[in-house]
Amino acid sequence: MAKYLVIVESPAKVKTIKKFLGANYEVAASNGHVRDMPKSQLGIDVEHDYEPKYITIRGKGDILAALRKEVKKAEKIYLATDPDREGEAISWHLMHALKLEDKKVYRITFNEITKNAVKEALKNAREINMDLVDAQQARRVLDRMVGYRISPLLWAKVKRGLSAGRVQSVALRIICDREEEINAFIPEEYWSLDVNLKVQGEKKPLTAKYYGTGDGKKAVSSKEEADVIMKSLEKAHYHVAEVKKGERSKKAPLPFTTSTLQQEASKVLNFSTLKTMRLAQQLYEGVDIKGEGTVGLITYLRTDSTRVSEEAEGMAREYITSHYGEEYAAGTGVEKKSDKKIQDAHEAIRPTDLSRQPIALKEQLPRDLFRLYQLIWKRFMASRMTPAHYETTSVKIEANGHIFTVAASRCVFDGFMSVYTQEDDKEEENHLSGQLNQESKLEFLSFDPKQHFTQPPAHYTEASLVRALEELGIGRPSTYAPTITTILARRYVVKENKNLYVTELGEVVNNMMKEAFPSIVDVNFTAMMEILLDGVEAGDVKWKTVVSNFYPDLDEAVKKAEKELEHVTIADEESDEDCELCGRRMVIKYGPHGRFLACPGFPECRNTKPYFEKIGIACPKCGKDIVMKKTKKGRRYFGCIDNPDCDFMVWQKPSGSNCPQCGSLLLEKGNKQVCMDEQCGYVMTAQSEGK
Repeated sequence: MAKYLVIVESPAKVKTIKKFLGANYEVAASNGHVRDMPKSQLGIDVEHDYEPKYITIRGKGDILAALRKEVKKAEKIYLATDPDREGEAISWHLMHALKLEDKKVYRITFNEITKNAVKEALKNAREINMDLVDAQQARRVLDRMVGYRISPLLWAKVKRGLSAGRVQSVALRIICDREEEINAFIPEEYWSLDVNLKVQGEKKPLTAKYYGTGDGKKAVSSKEEADVIMKSLEKAHYHVAEVKKGERSKKAPLPFTTSTLQQEASKVLNFSTLKTMRLAQQLYEGVDIKGEGTVGLITYLRTDSTRVSEEAEGMAREYITSHYGEEYAAGTGVEKKSDKKIQDAHEAIRPTDLSRQPIALKEQLPRDLFRLYQLIWKRFMASRMTPAHYETTSVKIEANGHIFTVAASRCVFDGFMSVYTQEDDKEEENHLSGQLNQESKLEFLSFDPKQHFTQPPAHYTEASLVRALEELGIGRPSTYAPTITTILARRYVVKENKNLYVTELGEVVNNMMKEAFPSIVDVNFTAMMEILLDGVEAGDVKWKTVVSNFYPDLDEAVKKAEKELEHVTIADEESDEDCELCGRRMVIKYGPHGRFLACPGFPECRNTKPYFEKIGIACPKCGKDIVMKKTKKGRRYFGCIDNPDCDFMVWQKPSGSNCPQCGSLLLEKGNKQVCMDEQCGYVMTAQSEGK
C-alpha cells in the first residue's frame, strides 16, 4: 500500500508524475482551487480586520471526499501545486479543507515535470510559505473588493452583465487612451527623394536616398522642396565621396518569459494570449510521446525571469557544439534583464530536454501544440548561441553640394539566426553589386520622389497590450490572458485583424471609471499596488495593511458615485431581421455563447434566434444570404442562411467572384482564390494570374 500521497493541481500531471515515483507513492489531483469566497456576497468581513470568508467551491465536494480517503491511508502528504503564489495558496487551502494540521505535510515545487526535478523536489521538501500565500490572498481580496463594489454600480448606471476589475479596468483605459491619441492625430506631410544611378561596368542600377547637404541631414517636407532640389541637380555630376566599411553584430534573443512568449506566439503563429497559455499548459503538464509515455516538454509557463539553470546551460552548450559547431555556442552568463519587478523564483520557459527536437515530434503532436513547442525550442536554442555578424558598407554620393547615401549589409556569420529569426531579423540584405569606390563612374538615370504622411500610433494588438502591461508593471504573467479575455467577453473591446478597438460600451465604462474611481484606473497607482504585493511576498509588508489602506477610499468613492453618477443608456445594435411573432426589428444581444438575435419587445415578446454574420454574398443554390457559422467544436464554415432547406456549405470563405472557367464560386485560400468545384481545378493568385 502507498505510504506517501502527492497532491497536484491538474489530473494531466497525475499520470506524468506517477511513473517517476515508486509503488510507495500515490498521486492525486485537486483540479485547481478547492476553496474560494462565496459568489453571492463580498465574502470579506470589513468590520473585523478584513478577514476573508472561505467556502468549498461548488462541485469540489466529491474531489475533497476522495482526497480525504487517500489522506487517511498516507503517512506523509506532499502538496505539489504549481510553483507560484497561486499554487502556494492552493496548498494552504488544501491544508484547511482536508484538515491536515495534525499530519506530516510538506510543500514541494518543481519548475519542470521531469524525473530529476520531481525527485529533487522531494529531497528539498519544505513548509508552506505564508508570505506567498498572503501575497495571493491580498491580490484576491483587492480584486474582489473592486469587482464586487464597482460592478453592481455599472449594472445600475449602464446595464447588467458589466464588470470592473483592478487590472481589467486599467487595461481598458490604456486601450482607450491610445484610441484618443489616434483620433487626435494630425498627419504631417514629408517626402523621400531617391536617385537612380548607373555604375560603370554594372548592369543593375544603384538607388541612393537623399540625405541632405554638407551642413547635415535635411528633411524634405513638401513637393516644392523636392522640386527645388531636383532642379538644382540638373546636369550635376555625381561622384562617390566616401565609402565606409564596418561590422555590426545582432545579439541572440533572451529565452521566453510568459509575456514574450505571448507576444511572439501572437505575431508569428497568430495565437490569442488565451490560446498560447492553454497550449503551453499542456506542454508543461505532459504530452504522450511514443516510447516514453507522458512527458512534460517545457518548464513552468508562468514566469517573468530570463534566468536559466546551470544544468540547462550545460545541456544547451553540449547540444549546440555537437549539432552546429563550437563557434555557435555562446559562453555562459548570457545577458539577462535587470528589472526589479522580476520574480526570479523560476527559470525562463525552455524545453525540458533539447534532444526532443520538434521535427521528431511533429507526427505525435496536434498542429498548434507542435508549432508552439517548435517556437519555444528554437527560441531557447537561439538564446544560448553566438551573435550574428554582418559586414556593413556605407556610401556617400555627392552632387552639386547635395548628399545621397547607400547602406548595405551582408551576413558573414549567421550565429543564432541559423536556428531562429524574428520579424525584425528578416531585414532584406542589401548587397552592393560589384565594388564601389571613389574612382567609380556614376551616370544619372532618374529621380524617384515620393510623398508620405506621418502615421498615427498603431492600435493595440493582444501582443502589444501584453508588452505595455508588462512595461508599466501592471498585473503578473498569470493575469495577462484572463484580463484580455475579460475585456473582449464584456464587449468593451472588439478584435478585428489582430487590432483591438474600443466599443461605445467600452468608452462609457472607461469614462465612468475615470470620473468616479480615478485611482483604480491610474496606471501608476496600479503599478504601485503590484510593488506592495511583492513586498508582502518578501515578508516586508503585512497583507492586511495593504487591504486596510485601500478599502476605505474605495468605499467612499462607491457611495459618492451611487449618488452622483448619471444613468447612461446604450441602445442595442439593430439587425436587418424582423421578429416573426410581433414584427419588431430584432436587436443583437450578447450571451455567454456569443451573439444572438432578440426581440426588443421583451418581456411581452420573448422571441430569440441565432445570429449569423452575413458576408454580403448570395448563395449559388437559392440566392439567399451566405453566413458564417461554427460547428459544435468551434470550427468556422460558410453556409446558406436558409439551412436546412438549402444545404450549401463550404469551409473556405467565398470571395464574391466566379470562376472564369466553370462559373462556380471562387473560395479564398491564403493569398489565392480557388474554384469550389475541385474537378475544375482553377486557381488564381493575388496578382490575378490564372492557371
